[in-house]
Amino acid sequence: MAGIKVWVLTGDKHETAVSVSLSCGHFHRTMNILELTNQKSDSDCAEQLRQLARRIKEDHVIQHGLVVDGTSLSLALREHEKLFMDVCRNCSAVLCCRMAPLQKAKVIRLIKVSPEKPITLAVGDGANDVSMIQEAHVGIGIMGKEGRQAARNSDYAIARFKFLSKLLFVHGHFYYIRIATLVQYFFYKNVCFITPQFLYQFYCLFSQQTLYDSVYLTLYNICFTSLPILTYSLLEQHIDPHVLQNKPTLYRDISKNRQLSIKTFLYWTILGFSHAFIFFFGSYFLMEKDISLLGNGQMFGNWTFGTLVFTVMVITVTVKMALETHFWTWVNHLVTWGSIIFYFVFSLFYGGILWPFLSSQNMYFVFIQLLSSGSAWFAIILMVVTCLFLDIVKKVFDRLLHPTNTEKAQLAETNSSIKCLDSMCCFSEGETVCASVGRMLERVIGRCSPTHVSRLWSASDPFCSNDRSILTLSTMESSTC
Repeated sequence: MAGIKVWVLTGDKHETAVSVSLSCGHFHRTMNILELTNQKSDSDCAEQLRQLARRIKEDHVIQHGLVVDGTSLSLALREHEKLFMDVCRNCSAVLCCRMAPLQKAKVIRLIKVSPEKPITLAVGDGANDVSMIQEAHVGIGIMGKEGRQAARNSDYAIARFKFLSKLLFVHGHFYYIRIATLVQYFFYKNVCFITPQFLYQFYCLFSQQTLYDSVYLTLYNICFTSLPILTYSLLEQHIDPHVLQNKPTLYRDISKNRQLSIKTFLYWTILGFSHAFIFFFGSYFLMEKDISLLGNGQMFGNWTFGTLVFTVMVITVTVKMALETHFWTWVNHLVTWGSIIFYFVFSLFYGGILWPFLSSQNMYFVFIQLLSSGSAWFAIILMVVTCLFLDIVKKVFDRLLHPTNTEKAQLAETNSSIKCLDSMCCFSEGETVCASVGRMLERVIGRCSPTHVSRLWSASDPFCSNDRSILTLSTMESSTC
């Protein structure tokens, strides 16, 4: 359901491996099981692979499963790698049995160098899985009776195999969204930061005159815009964890590195350039005419112009981060709005005192004079709204016209009155899940529990997976519920 193909690489014998795959749902009864076993020569192995490829094309079966033993795998990997991968690519599940530890690593290396360049993840619990774990892009070790060698050589260690689904669908989903936004937001805010400085050189004859004060240049990435994205990358949860756990199809929205694609990267970069042009030329056209805009009758100067551009920039990139945030906590509010407040307080303090250890006092009273101008306040508000308006409109139309499964889940979660934390057993026939106030009251007083709430299931009812059960596509009995 998540779009992940599962291969089982084991040293067990053929009968045991097939039995385990059938019992755990890796193979299911409606799947057409193909076998590549007991091959003695290269020619026989090649002929068997061609027959399997023809069967896959001719059989009108949705899913195929492939069983390969270690001897046949050695022959297939020796001279028929392309043909073997073509067969495996068209199979929903692959089971490799009677394998040596090095053969496991060779299979993973074969998958990594295939034309699709998939991301591979290896899960093992013993020392014989170490080579496989080290070869995969991501290695996960299970701590247990087989020792700690797999866990010591892995990227992540878990205590039970059942935690793998939560590791992928919840934590993996969250951290991918956080990292993808972190990387692209850093590009965006630094494009906004540097582009006005570049544009300013055309108006100062490339004299290397800086647009911003040196203190602003230093503190932009350190103090003024760092905490909101840091908090986002640590705390963001764009969907409730239980929704991600119960809807594995949402994992498809982040597959194939979609959030870090060229299209998404170009959008953030173009957004940064457009905002930078609005910062610079909006401020420039405001003070283009020789008109007094300051409260004391003075004209805008070089440092006043740069401070106006910098002020609009800090507010815009911080509010842009707020627009990307879905999971608001008191920490997010503190660092987001606190960053803007800190900038104003710091600028007033920095520009309101003559610092004896500074060689130049260019910023003395500049920020205070800027804030005394009503036109400057109007320009700040107008430019911030202009920058973010088109981005908001794009987000609204994308959600209305081409929503992803994740965005649909966000909307459904927003419209629900309470969180769906338990199984669908809690809800009666024909009732909308988590829709009524009565169910909410039952949940509060403890009556909504799968242990003593029954539901009549029909043959057409789908199985809604949760933390208490094994993921399968079969229907569910009322007694099991």
